[in-house]
Amino acid sequence: MSDTTLPAPDDSRARRNVAVLVCAQAFLGAQMPMIFVIGGLAGQSLASNPCFATLPISMIVLGSMLAATPVSAIMQRFGRRAGFTLGALAGAVGGAIGAIGLYHASFPLFLLGSLITGIYMSAQGFYRFAASDTASDAFRPKAISYVMAGGLASAIIGPQLVKFTADAYVIPFLGTYGAIIAINLIGALLFLFLDIPRPPVPSEDAPKGRSRMELLKTPRIAVAVICGMVSYALMNLVMTSTPLAVVGCGFDKGDAADVVTAHVLAMFVPSFFTGHLIARFGVEKIMAAGLLILAGAGAVALSGVALEQFFVALILLGLGWNFGFIGATTMLAGAHEAHERGRMQGLNDLLVFGGVTMASLASGGLMNCSGGTAQQGWLAVNLAMAPFLVLAGGALIWLVLRPKDSAA
Repeated sequence: MSDTTLPAPDDSRARRNVAVLVCAQAFLGAQMPMIFVIGGLAGQSLASNPCFATLPISMIVLGSMLAATPVSAIMQRFGRRAGFTLGALAGAVGGAIGAIGLYHASFPLFLLGSLITGIYMSAQGFYRFAASDTASDAFRPKAISYVMAGGLASAIIGPQLVKFTADAYVIPFLGTYGAIIAINLIGALLFLFLDIPRPPVPSEDAPKGRSRMELLKTPRIAVAVICGMVSYALMNLVMTSTPLAVVGCGFDKGDAADVVTAHVLAMFVPSFFTGHLIARFGVEKIMAAGLLILAGAGAVALSGVALEQFFVALILLGLGWNFGFIGATTMLAGAHEAHERGRMQGLNDLLVFGGVTMASLASGGLMNCSGGTAQQGWLAVNLAMAPFLVLAGGALIWLVLRPKDSAA
C-alpha cells in the first residue's frame, strides 16, 4: 500500500510575516491604549457639554468604520504593505492635528484629528487577516492568535507612556500626542519587512465570488459578523467609560491608566493560547466562552465601584473580548474564498466598527448623562450590555443547532 500522507505545509513565510505583524501590533498598537486612556479625559476638558466627553473616541471608531472598505480595497489592489503604511501615516497626521487642537483648546480640531486617526485603527484591524494570508489551514488560528498577542507589549507600553508624557507640558496630554506621532512614523518602517504577495489581478473568466448580500446570508459568516460586532462593541462601550468612571469615583489618572493596562493585558495575553484552544475545542465553544466571560465582566462591574472591582471587571472584559473576537475572526477567515477576501473583510470591519461607533457614542451619554453621579452612569453602561449578549449568544446557539447538511 502506497503512502498517501501529504507533506506538512511549509509555513516559514507565514511565520516571518507573523513576526513582523506581532512587532507592529506591539509598537504601533501602543497608541490605541494611549488614546483610550486620555481621549475621554481630554474631551471632557475641551467639550462644552460633559455628555460629549467620549466623542473623540467615537470619532476614531467612526473614522475606522468609514475607512474599512477603502482600506480593504487598497490592500486588495496594492497589497497589505501599502495599506498598513497608509494607516501609520494617517495615525501620525491624526496625532499632529489632535496636538494642534489641544494647543489651541479647539474641540472641533481635536475631533478632526481623532477622525483621521481612525484610518490607522482600521488598518490595524487587518493585521489579524494578514496573518492568515500566507498561513496553512492548520497554522491559521495560531497565526491570528499570535498577532493579537502582540498587543501584550502595547498594553504595557501605551499606558506607561501616558504616565510619562501626560503632564510633560503645561497643556495636559500634549506630550502624549507628540509620542503618538513618533510611534507612527517609526513604526511604518516595520512594513518594509512584510512578505505578503499582492493579490493577482483577476482575469475576465475568473470567479467573481458571492455578492456582499450572498456572503452575509451564509450562516457561518453571519454569525461570525454578529459575534465579532458584539464582542468588540461591548468591550469598547465599557472601556471608553472606564477612565471617566475611575476618576469620577475618586481615584486618580494613574489609577485609570493602571486599570486600562490590566484590561489591555487581559485582551492580549490569552492570545498565546487562544489559537490552540480553538484548534482543540472548536471555534464555536471558544466564542461561547467569550460571551459568557463578557457577561461576567458586567456582573462584577454592577457589584460596586471599589478599585479592585474596576480591575476585575476590566480584566474579564479583556478576556471575553479575546475569545469572542479571535473566535469570530477565525470563523470568518475560513468561511470565504481568497478572491472574496477584499469584499468580505472590508464589509466585516465596516459592520464591526459601525457597531463599535454606536457603542462609543452611547458610552459617553450613558456615563455622564444617565444619572447624577459617576456610579449611576457606570451602572447604566454595564446594564446596556445585556441585550446584545443575548443576541450574539442566540445567534451562536442557532448556528450550532442547525442540521449539519444545512450548515454546510
